[in-house]
Amino acid sequence: MPLDIAANIQVTGPVAGRAAEVLTPEALDFVADLHRRFDTRRRELLQARQARQARFDAGELPDFLAETAHVRAADWSVAPVPADLLDRRVEITGPVDRKMIINALNCGAKVFMADFEDATAPTWENVVEGQINLKDRWSGQLTHVDPKSGKSYAMGATPAVLKIRPRGWHLMERHLEVDGQAVAGALFDFGLYAFHNAKATLAQGSGPYFYLPKLESHLEARLWNDVFVRAQEALGLPVGTIKATVLIETIPAAFEMDEILFELKDHIVGLNCGRWDYIFSFIKRLGRTPAFLTPDRSAMVMGKAFLGAYSLKLIQTCHRRGAFAMGGMAAQIPVKGDDAANQAAFAKVKADKEREAGSGHDGTWVAHPDLVPVAMEVFDRLMPSANQRDKTLEGLEITAAQMLELHEGVRTEAGVRENIRVGVRYTQAWLEGRGAVPLYNLMEDAATAEICRTQLWQWIRLGAELDDGRVLTSELFVSLFTQEMEALRRDFGSPRLEAAAELFTRMVLADGLEEFLTLPAYDLI
Repeated sequence: MPLDIAANIQVTGPVAGRAAEVLTPEALDFVADLHRRFDTRRRELLQARQARQARFDAGELPDFLAETAHVRAADWSVAPVPADLLDRRVEITGPVDRKMIINALNCGAKVFMADFEDATAPTWENVVEGQINLKDRWSGQLTHVDPKSGKSYAMGATPAVLKIRPRGWHLMERHLEVDGQAVAGALFDFGLYAFHNAKATLAQGSGPYFYLPKLESHLEARLWNDVFVRAQEALGLPVGTIKATVLIETIPAAFEMDEILFELKDHIVGLNCGRWDYIFSFIKRLGRTPAFLTPDRSAMVMGKAFLGAYSLKLIQTCHRRGAFAMGGMAAQIPVKGDDAANQAAFAKVKADKEREAGSGHDGTWVAHPDLVPVAMEVFDRLMPSANQRDKTLEGLEITAAQMLELHEGVRTEAGVRENIRVGVRYTQAWLEGRGAVPLYNLMEDAATAEICRTQLWQWIRLGAELDDGRVLTSELFVSLFTQEMEALRRDFGSPRLEAAAELFTRMVLADGLEEFLTLPAYDLI
């Protein structure tokens, strides 16, 4: 039975155990207020994405906006950065389960991003438990005893600074309805955390800090800014108390970085290179055009072509405005029992972080605690100061053409098979309730599965030629998929594997390209 919290506010998921501590009438009324004020505009902005997609399909290319040239030309800066965010040289990310939060806060990274988005499968239990865990962090109750090992976990004396990533604008939270409508996952995640913790974070010398995912325009950033202003007003906080870093992980947003900083200038502290989602966005937005037929995922490396150009443009844009330019994710994880493979993985991370620090990034991301010292050593050596916002790259010109330059490389049967394996296995794990999944020596999240399925869709739609001369037809895809599934069933067989395989193949073989894998997958959890 739905739980009626107040007039026209219903919780349709179970409120069990400690859930009532975060799903209070006052907190849900706060979320409902945000929904009523901003949801219409959120929906309009999602429709605007589709209108822009139609223009891309008709041949238009992403470019810097003529109507906001004055914003890019003017001299202005973002508001001052809080003291505890001035050194962000290594950040770790991960889901919001209790043990992960404690380990991440204790691992030696400067910042931990607790992720309700791509690293968390948004089951009702996961998102509510995540809010309880984060509330416990600020109330001094964050402890955990592992039920299997009996080992105790507690937060150390010098934890990482905590940032929260709510879900993107496109995802819903179907278990909370306001006026008969499901609320946006973004407003649910942000609203509950801000309501319960904003004042506690300030009392302990930090603040309500967020990472904002999947933005595609400065108008979407303006919406977040208005949400922040309203939240601060309702909570009795001064404008500018909430601070955010925006992930630049879509092609359209990369051409509006100045404008995004400007819209959020009272609340923003930096931008981040969300590299995996950026590849996904490149394929999704431009992939119907033969000129943008992508090579194997392994060929699309950060230092080259469109990825290299956008990384440098992000540094240049941020540092001109006094904002932080954060580097991307190192997805490698330790390889147990294979010292040579482990050393090779760590060497890749080191080289990637040396490129970032050398280019001018102020910090970077890792996905595993064992990689914190690897990345920390690089930034300590190459960035002795707290950050390098004084490295402005002033003489560098990055053109629109450079930001659309395709990586060189081939398409291989091995690449097809890897996309199948990783895409299906990740989707299976997501349906089972896990959003961050170690697969084939990498920590994968939803962005990886998105690359896998959109790339296969693109290759089939455009009749891509593999390096052995064969064309990837739907028939060849089905043949390779069938072979890969035999091994997956043998090793990981379950009803969820079959559901994942059905969903993945349906999306790869569909005539149209679904915006997000997680939208139809959400109906299955």
